[in-house]
Amino acid sequence: MTTSHQVAIEAVGLVKKYGATTALAGVDLTVPTGTVLGVLGPNGAGKTTAVRILGTLLQPDAGHATVGGYDVVREAGKVREIIGLTGQYASVDEDMSGRRNLAMIGRLLGYSRSQAKERADELLERFELVDAGDRIAKTYSGGMRRRLDLAASLVGHPSILYLDEPTTGLDPHARNGVWETVRDLVLDGTTVLLTTQYLEEADALADSLMVFDKGRVVASGRPAELKAQAGKQSLDVRPAEPAHLERVAAIVTEAVGARPSVDVVNTLVSVPVSDGTSMPVVVRRLDEAGIAVTELSLRLPSLDEVFLALTGHAAEERPADAVLEGAGR
Repeated sequence: MTTSHQVAIEAVGLVKKYGATTALAGVDLTVPTGTVLGVLGPNGAGKTTAVRILGTLLQPDAGHATVGGYDVVREAGKVREIIGLTGQYASVDEDMSGRRNLAMIGRLLGYSRSQAKERADELLERFELVDAGDRIAKTYSGGMRRRLDLAASLVGHPSILYLDEPTTGLDPHARNGVWETVRDLVLDGTTVLLTTQYLEEADALADSLMVFDKGRVVASGRPAELKAQAGKQSLDVRPAEPAHLERVAAIVTEAVGARPSVDVVNTLVSVPVSDGTSMPVVVRRLDEAGIAVTELSLRLPSLDEVFLALTGHAAEERPADAVLEGAGR
């Protein structure tokens, strides 16, 4: 059995409990070969627990799953041969150079010394780390460490890659670099299961999305479908002078035909809109009124807004569950 099957990852009825806490409550998911499934959810929603089961690091209390056609419990060794995993935190040895980290992993996977060195050189070039290859990893920037961690997960040529919140803590530039790397991997035929708390990240990378809440799948579909369920876009206007807030709200009301919300603390006027046709009208009327703004934008639904629409509550963090989900890293 190999990942040449049309379905790379399949799970049915996964259940996992930590004492009285249910981390997964009957999760089903399917990832077609060569695609990216984005799994959205706040801390404690069950995302990492699902990844750990699919990565053979945990056994489910109920349900079953196959990866590349192999059962994650009965054929765990076969599963490990075809997967790579990059977690939320870098797993490389920070006291070794990037090159030595990659070569060491190659040796642990059974490569000869020359094969391990060759593979390390290939990955350093692919991830634009050649110049830093002989530097100690702890001197790397956050983005460089994440690229090295991704490279480490690819030493064994996995056909299936798990990315568990891979851009946590990265600045926008480094995050975009990781996104480009993931896109390249998918173009090469890699199947990716991506967990994230960022709707923007899932939208940028995923072919399809699943939303986890309290250990259950509460919604699934293509990114545009889930955003549509969350409602319309928002037109945001931030006046340069807080004293103009109510006047801006009146202008927006006249242009859009709906009363916006007014955030006095953040000096922001926001209103749901179905399209961008009202923006030029708002711009013209603000100009006529002589009101300067520091922000005028159309914004897609945020992750909190998606969660509010789908579950009736925001994507708040659940610290106790988050600790349980990270147990045994």
